[in-house]
Amino acid sequence: MDVITRHLGEFGDGLLITVELTLLSLAGALVAGVIVAAMRVSPVAALRAAGTAYVETLQNIPLLVWLVLAVFGLPEIGVMAGLFTTAVIVISLYQGAYMAEAVRSGINAVPVGQGEAARALGLTFTQSLRMVILPQALRTVVQPLGNIAIMTIMNTALAAAVGVVELTAAANRVNLAEAQPIWIFVTAGLLYMALSACAGLTTGALERKLAILR
Repeated sequence: MDVITRHLGEFGDGLLITVELTLLSLAGALVAGVIVAAMRVSPVAALRAAGTAYVETLQNIPLLVWLVLAVFGLPEIGVMAGLFTTAVIVISLYQGAYMAEAVRSGINAVPVGQGEAARALGLTFTQSLRMVILPQALRTVVQPLGNIAIMTIMNTALAAAVGVVELTAAANRVNLAEAQPIWIFVTAGLLYMALSACAGLTTGALERKLAILR
């Protein structure tokens, strides 16, 4: 255990970067997910096709490929950004595809009569989606969104492969200095478990608070 106490600073810094990467990526993913979900249920065929293409493309290519492509490919065409910023954008867009499917399932779970009532009141598709459908849909899919949050926490570890010094990269650096992989990576795993547990508990509390009684 001495190896852990000697390197608490490195673990703390890595954990902080992981938390920041997770929170920013989740915020971006939620925005992207809501927009893409709205496109997928839009009455405009072109928007539905674009939303479907986004989801299918992002979900069927591994996140690591997207990270490597963004970090090493974008500078070749003159697009420059820091490693952390690039990782946030890529993870946001990738997780946004999963968010979109979760939000779309919530939209489909809202009774059809809600949309019909909104149209009867003279609301446009965008207005009914924003003011009537989405508020109910998001409350319906709190648990799936929580699962995506946990998935995002795990996926931030892939940012280590492109140079972001988050928790996994910090643990690897400590291991290179100390050569005690069991203690070091078990500690990193427990920290990831703690983050996931916090996400799960938060999701459970929100689900109970926001549950829609039908």
